Amino acid sequence: MSPAGQIFEISKAVTFEAAHRLPGRGEGDPYGRVHGHSFMLTAVVSGKVKDGEQWVEDLGAVANALNAIAAKLDHQMLNDIPGLEVPTLECICLWAASELKPTLPGLSKITLARPSLNESCSLVVTQ
Repeated sequence: MSPAGQIFEISKAVTFEAAHRLPGRGEGDPYGRVHGHSFMLTAVVSGKVKDGEQWVEDLGAVANALNAIAAKLDHQMLNDIPGLEVPTLECICLWAASELKPTLPGLSKITLARPSLNESCSLVVTQ
């Protein structure tokens, strides 16, 4: 079977540690206090195999783009990063997608997980 005309999804993940709090919570609310998590950010790139290549996207390029995101977020207070003043999983997914889309035009999905809590959020990226 030839890859020509087939639609593929490739993915790459990166991990980072960061702290945050959710503003506007009532006194004593645990989400309103500063706390931290281990995060795993996964990017999915979809598309056809590029002409003259045998891949949808160079996974090294995907890794470089994700590593740049991790460098901005790792060991940071997420609330202090412009665009992440309310750093819910959903908002972080949107922020990461906006950061990655210019470099990865085939970006189709972002998943942000907190593995120690067995929870995640995914954003299907629209073109």
